[in-house]
Amino acid sequence: MPAAPLSQKEIEDRLGDLPGWSLEGDRITCTYRLRTHFAAVGLTVHVAQIQDELNHHSDLTLGYNTVTLSVNTHDAGGVVTENDLNLAARVVAIAAGHGVR
Repeated sequence: MPAAPLSQKEIEDRLGDLPGWSLEGDRITCTYRLRTHFAAVGLTVHVAQIQDELNHHSDLTLGYNTVTLSVNTHDAGGVVTENDLNLAARVVAIAAGHGVR
């Protein structure tokens, strides 16, 4: 059974606990800036590992010293669900360890 869509208020309330994350259309997104390209690669690999553990994957974009995530739940019709916010929380928890500015 697909995850249930969250209301706009539920999403906004939860985003208050997720620094840097915002609602853009039907997705939540965040861009992390790091000191070096190598640090950005390290964060990207760590995020990919978390996504595999959760079996929930974002659009993940690696720039020179940036990593951007954009996510919604496809099997719920392309809306934001608890799965998306759980992924974002896991990423927030590891970001500082990679030197996110």
